[in-house]
Amino acid sequence: MLILGVTGILEMFYYVPNPAEAALSVQTLTYHVPFGGFIRNLHYWSAQLLLIVSAIHLLRVVFTAAYSHPRRFNYLLGLALFVISILLDFTGYILRWDVDICYPLLTGTNLLKTIPLIGDSLHRIAIGGGEACSTGLLRMYVWHIFGLTLPVIILGIWHAFRVRRDGGIAVPPPQVRTDNTRISRNELVRREVLAMFIVGIALILLSIFIPAPIAAAMTQGTTVTGEAHAPWFFLWIQQMLKWGDPFIFGILIPLGILTLVALIPYIFPKPADSDIGTWFPKSNRVAQVTIGFIALFIFILTVINM
Repeated sequence: MLILGVTGILEMFYYVPNPAEAALSVQTLTYHVPFGGFIRNLHYWSAQLLLIVSAIHLLRVVFTAAYSHPRRFNYLLGLALFVISILLDFTGYILRWDVDICYPLLTGTNLLKTIPLIGDSLHRIAIGGGEACSTGLLRMYVWHIFGLTLPVIILGIWHAFRVRRDGGIAVPPPQVRTDNTRISRNELVRREVLAMFIVGIALILLSIFIPAPIAAAMTQGTTVTGEAHAPWFFLWIQQMLKWGDPFIFGILIPLGILTLVALIPYIFPKPADSDIGTWFPKSNRVAQVTIGFIALFIFILTVINM
């Protein structure tokens, strides 16, 4: 998140949120600004790894029963952060404004129209009216820079504060703990700094050797081809859209999955106090199977669509 913030601010010095100039400004940044391509690659790969790390974090929370009371509300905060991060990644993807982004932008915004009663209003909120691939850039830019970034900052601070308030990393209560030793603050900082170095090196290597996607600028005559693809984190939804009704497979099922994941701390059996913080405890086996099945379902559909 820190790398995304710094590199995003640097990119704003050159990016032009105008349909006629956006793709050209991305190409200028990539090929003509000193280290511009590296900064863009760093921003891109940080965004991709953020989603992967967040998904792994969500799985870890469920697999270690770390969502139990009093952490249920913080679990919802974390899930909200995850969803907003996905939307941030999507809006950032659209800002390239090249020929590859028209399909996901058009499909994603048209899905909003399928929602009964409020669909048209949500569509106007998302892209400001008009054709998505003609006039939607400025609204996507505003969502990316302000509408989604500010909630991420606020919820991120709140999420970290709640971790402290709820007693730190999830462990059994003192009365049922077999080991009361905790790592020291110095050891915690050492591990975090080491993790930052490892992740930083990985991002630098990715940014040097694997460039972020870039394509020809989108023009007035740009059309969606049969080979167009959504970004990788929405490929599973694109695959489901091939099955039938877009409202059912593009809106209802994803929202149903999100709702089920959000309700895990509330509708499934409460984990035993002695199991909190331990891997794959028996007392929350139903929650483990549920989140595991959902993850496998999304992974398989993503691979099929690839």
